[in-house]
Amino acid sequence: MIDETSPVLENARKDESAADQDVTPAKPPKRKRSLVRRLLIVTGLIFAMVFAAGFALVMERQITLNGNIERIPGAFPEEAGRPAKAAGDAQNWLLIGSDKRPGESGNQRADTIMIVHIPADRDRLTLIGIPRDSYVRIPGRGNNKINAAYAFGGPQLLIKTVENLTKVRVDHFAALDFQGFVTMTQVIGGVDVDVARKVYDPMSKITWPQGRVHLEGEKALLFVRQRYNLPGGDFDRIKRQQAFIGAMGHKIISRELLTDPFKLNGFLEALTRAVSVDSGVTLGTLRDLALELRDIRPDTVDSTTLPTLGTATVKGASVVRLNRQAGALFYEAIRNDTLGEYFRESGGLNDLTILP
Repeated sequence: MIDETSPVLENARKDESAADQDVTPAKPPKRKRSLVRRLLIVTGLIFAMVFAAGFALVMERQITLNGNIERIPGAFPEEAGRPAKAAGDAQNWLLIGSDKRPGESGNQRADTIMIVHIPADRDRLTLIGIPRDSYVRIPGRGNNKINAAYAFGGPQLLIKTVENLTKVRVDHFAALDFQGFVTMTQVIGGVDVDVARKVYDPMSKITWPQGRVHLEGEKALLFVRQRYNLPGGDFDRIKRQQAFIGAMGHKIISRELLTDPFKLNGFLEALTRAVSVDSGVTLGTLRDLALELRDIRPDTVDSTTLPTLGTATVKGASVVRLNRQAGALFYEAIRNDTLGEYFRESGGLNDLTILP
């Protein structure tokens, strides 16, 4: 018969009780569980609010930037008689620079005219300068300098003139006003270019020293607009403009700008306020194109000028004579999206390492 009061049995009962307590998890007090639950809820709400605020900010920025861009109604001529689209997904943008935006009062001539060819594979860009004094036939206006087409009939007549000349279809049009250009250069902190020799600009009464020159704000505008006293006149000005665009593009894609949200936002604000585009261009169009061209670097941007025969004087005015025979092959390469092959066989790229 077992003695229930035995010390050994009593100790065994205590060990079993201790073991039961070890395997059964202790429940936290109700107050502690409630506090943890509240903290989780508050943390979740904070994350939700931050996400919502960030999303709202992004949407507000998109709406604001999109609203900054001025659209040009009726920028393109009637479809009948226009050239066919370029091969594949290639695009051709006609870019101009002017003191005034399209539609502003007063006659205005395009100071800068350039075709930007974007190949279908998006691996390069080609900047094609059109000398502003190129002597061409302007539909309904006879022969004149090509920049007069913009003064006579705005983007529509200029596009029609360029398309009739080159048989290259213009897919999009963009105009940059020079005051906006000044602001953009200030936001990014300017760019540096190399000048081959000391040169004086008699129109602006400014001297550019030989060597590395920092360009920003009004100073940048004066540099890219000079043509008097340059050895090649307007041809050298085109080189300056193309070199500046390349340097500016390099600055824009640099980590210094892309990793600084305030500076990037300032640049986008300046850009969208300075540019006018055809009505088919949305912020989405520009965003998608920027993503497609994300691998473009300065060494994948080619610069050239329409083939010419030099200058001449017509009715007392200096004009640029275009080379129709060489131009025909060049325009065909643009249409067929074979500019790389054309440059390898025919040359014609502008050397922008050192500027006049």
